[in-house]
Amino acid sequence: MASQENIRNIAIIAHVDHGKTTLVDEMLKQGGIYRENQATVERVMDSGDLERERGITILAKNTSVRYKDYKINIVDTPGHADFGGEVERILKMVNGVILLVDAAEGPMPQTRFVLQKALELGHKVIVAVNKIDKPDARIHEVMDEVLELLLDLDATDEQFNSPTVFCSGRQGTASYSPDEPGTDLTPLFETIVNYIDHPQGDETAPLQLLVSSIDYNEYVGRIAVGRVERGTIRVNQDVVISDYHDPSVRDKGKVVALYTFEGLTKQPVQEAKAGEIVALSGMSDITIGRTLCAPDTVEPLPFVKISDPTIEMTFSVNDSPFAGRDGKYVTSRNLRDRLERELLKDVSLHVTEQGTDAFNVAGRGEMHLSILMETMRREGYEFAVSTPRVLTKVIDGVVCEPIERMVADVPENCTGAVIEKMGRRKGDLVSMNPMGSRFRLEFLVPSRGLFGYRNEFLTDTRGEGIMSSVLDSYAPMKGDIERRLTGSLVAFETGEACSYGLFNAQERGSLFIGAGTPVYAGMVVGICSRNEDMEVNVCKKKQLTNMRAAGSDEALRLVTPRVFSLEQCLEFLADDEILECTPKNLRIRKRELDHAERKRQLMKKRSQE
Repeated sequence: MASQENIRNIAIIAHVDHGKTTLVDEMLKQGGIYRENQATVERVMDSGDLERERGITILAKNTSVRYKDYKINIVDTPGHADFGGEVERILKMVNGVILLVDAAEGPMPQTRFVLQKALELGHKVIVAVNKIDKPDARIHEVMDEVLELLLDLDATDEQFNSPTVFCSGRQGTASYSPDEPGTDLTPLFETIVNYIDHPQGDETAPLQLLVSSIDYNEYVGRIAVGRVERGTIRVNQDVVISDYHDPSVRDKGKVVALYTFEGLTKQPVQEAKAGEIVALSGMSDITIGRTLCAPDTVEPLPFVKISDPTIEMTFSVNDSPFAGRDGKYVTSRNLRDRLERELLKDVSLHVTEQGTDAFNVAGRGEMHLSILMETMRREGYEFAVSTPRVLTKVIDGVVCEPIERMVADVPENCTGAVIEKMGRRKGDLVSMNPMGSRFRLEFLVPSRGLFGYRNEFLTDTRGEGIMSSVLDSYAPMKGDIERRLTGSLVAFETGEACSYGLFNAQERGSLFIGAGTPVYAGMVVGICSRNEDMEVNVCKKKQLTNMRAAGSDEALRLVTPRVFSLEQCLEFLADDEILECTPKNLRIRKRELDHAERKRQLMKKRSQE
């Protein structure tokens, strides 16, 4: 087992798509984890199906590499702002961070967020400028931007003078100078070993271990992951589970199995000393933020306060006419159990029950909640969700809403369209900087102003724009924001859509369904070109008579229907609509399915206005 002086615990933090996971791949290869003839997978740390499909990291994961006599424990963290809770809690496990910055894009909103958390904990920082082999790399400007960011975040003198390494994650090279091409990652390993402090825990003191993340396994149940702060932890050792924020928690537990991270696998060990990152099983009710202590010295460790959620949705039992056709788990009990299970490993998620069959689920952003929904769909759950709502706070007697710092990287000829749309959504332009033939626009915009904007943004920038946002602050409510300028095409009767009905309906707007799709009354089947809802009968068949007229037998040409992804469905939802999620289908429907009742409610609303 590596002695404390030979252990380095680091986290790799960066904005989404800046190449963290690719760099970890190369570190693993050069750290001797694989056999010479072993088949390897790209982005091996993105082990989940959704992570592979979307090309993003969702869960923070542990691995380790060996360099000379040193063991370097690495935590690969998500880069998307909605999974910031994952980053916040694992920073307690490490002694330093590698701040990875794209040589073309420079620091982005999430870079600021995670770096701020690392600086607050006093961690040492190694700046790694990645993708230096890109044709549009602007290395010297990016380094200036990183220094400005460190100044902005009140870094200490030592943090401000952090060492810089220049990498190409894809080629697996690093160098101390941007002008000298590297041959391997030795400069990066050397900087980690020489600059990052080794853990400082006392190996002879009573045990203390803070649980920073939770893994789950069908065979052994919950697996706690954390760093041994002091003392030594052994298999079959009795421990007391305590909580810094709740002194009443004093549960007894026993360490049944103990593992350290060796490369991509967990290695069973009999004991681990202070400074080592370990995984352990045997305690069924262990949660993130709890401290394992020796029974005779119970001293819980403080745990970083996770930022509050900003968005809420209502998850409810699916009560549509097609309920129960696709799903394996459809009852409120199934839904409750699944959400409670998610709470055990996701600290930034909040769930509150609303009556018997509905739950308010609050998270860090649309992406955060949509990943949960997609995961549940794939597991066989069937449920309905409402439109996303922002969570407000009352500050000094004033109702305040979350404000996002949104950065858009757009072609020069698209800046006008983006600024205009942001103005309509109550966004304030903070800065506008040229970057070659493109512009970087920075806005402060209410969170609800970004609902449904991503598709519009991609259209306005012809698919070339890049946008990302992170929670900045809370400010007084900014007034009404119009979310949608179009209405919905609503099915008038239950049945099967046929070509004749669809042909007549497609003149009113664009459709979501094709011929042969089962529909029910009140289901949304398309987008209306007007700013109002319109009933259409897509099940209407052509009257078959023996009368013929010129042109009556012409072939009906149907326009290809628009198929929405889960995120696009959430963006499209109006306040009086619900999204029905099943393992096979995503259907948008009106809350009130009865056409006459909807009309009555609309007339009542207009008379009140």
